[in-house]
Amino acid sequence: MNTLWNELKIKMLHSGSRVSLLIGINLIVFLLINIPAVFEWMFWGHRQSIIAYYADEYLDLPANFSHLAYRFWTPLTYMFMHAGILHIVFNMLWLFWIGQIFEEYLGNKRTIGLYIMGGLTGALFFVLGYNFIPVFAQENAALNSTVVGASAAVMAIIVATATLLPDYTMVLMLFGPVKLKWLVIAFVILDFLLIAGSNAGGELSHLGGALFGFIYIKQLQRGNDWVAFFTKMFSRQPKLKVASNNAAKNGGNVPRQEDIDRILDKISQSGYDSLSRQEKEILFRASKDNEG
Repeated sequence: MNTLWNELKIKMLHSGSRVSLLIGINLIVFLLINIPAVFEWMFWGHRQSIIAYYADEYLDLPANFSHLAYRFWTPLTYMFMHAGILHIVFNMLWLFWIGQIFEEYLGNKRTIGLYIMGGLTGALFFVLGYNFIPVFAQENAALNSTVVGASAAVMAIIVATATLLPDYTMVLMLFGPVKLKWLVIAFVILDFLLIAGSNAGGELSHLGGALFGFIYIKQLQRGNDWVAFFTKMFSRQPKLKVASNNAAKNGGNVPRQEDIDRILDKISQSGYDSLSRQEKEILFRASKDNEG
């Protein structure tokens, strides 16, 4: 058991991948709530788990403004909660698949910030939509409605990756090779159509996360990093600073920001395969510098 725990700790904290950390947090939260819930049912016959009840009460995101006022932390906690096994499995699979691509091209320092900001934007769309879209406002849908799940945060990463690499191709079971841009367009259209369904709040939050992911990459290509605050927060600061007289020599190994922005813009317009060998090398060195 100790070996297993050490392996999980290394995977989450020392692998260098923020995707692994986010998946680990989501799984831990899910198991901490649902394993005791199963024991409650086995020994006491509680169909409605007490632990699950209080987790939903204090960690789910409410749409009602008065409830939200004294559950002000829920716009953050809701994105680590899930409504069932299939819910968390599909969210974590997409986060794993697309998150690896995102980190391959942009490094790992932006992943957590994009996840959180995508989730917060999804929360904003859910709350505002249930309170101000006429059909929901007339039904007073916000009164007892809540939303949970990492879907909005994951959608931000998916759409950001597709915006950066629109022609990147994935091989999907039953569908074969599919470019990311078509996959994302299908997701967004489906989410919009399903607003009229039974999970309207979830679909609104997905659209919010998707919008943030798209705008984030467009702004990043213009030199504006909207998650820079989180990048600094979750970056390890060096304990020692070493001065060197070889600044001119070393400086040539660090890609300039304008070169990186130009390459990202080229990827957005023509795809990764359009890059020259030198441009790929610059992007590779920039990614390594981000991970350092």
